[in-house]
Amino acid sequence: MFLVGFPLLIIPFVIYNMLTFLVGLGWTEEVVRIRMMSDAEWSLTASDIFIGISVLLLFGEMLKSTKMTSRAIVDHLLSMLLFIGILVEFLMVAQAATSTFFLLMVISFVDVVGGFTITIRTAQRDISVDNDRIQPV
Repeated sequence: MFLVGFPLLIIPFVIYNMLTFLVGLGWTEEVVRIRMMSDAEWSLTASDIFIGISVLLLFGEMLKSTKMTSRAIVDHLLSMLLFIGILVEFLMVAQAATSTFFLLMVISFVDVVGGFTITIRTAQRDISVDNDRIQPV
């Protein structure tokens, strides 16, 4: 599978940087307003849509974490490097000091910790040791 070994969360990271640095998008601007059946109006900002898409990509990353292959280890390492890059940008770049970017960083952290946790739990199920069959040497 092509997507194994490629951290999906790099997509929102790149999109955030492109829209912030190249276009100068204001993340709190209202993008759409929807009238609900209760006559209430629900407004979505660019940040809301961005975080929603990022969470969906996080779900894809969690699904990828269930596979036990050598490429999965590379995927985890790349996810860790991506998290470190996001953390450094959050701390060092003024345009990244937003709640939207912070939430992207939290999503990336959940990807790293969740990915390693799921992989370890899956590996534990694959290994079974029968104490009765161990022979002393």
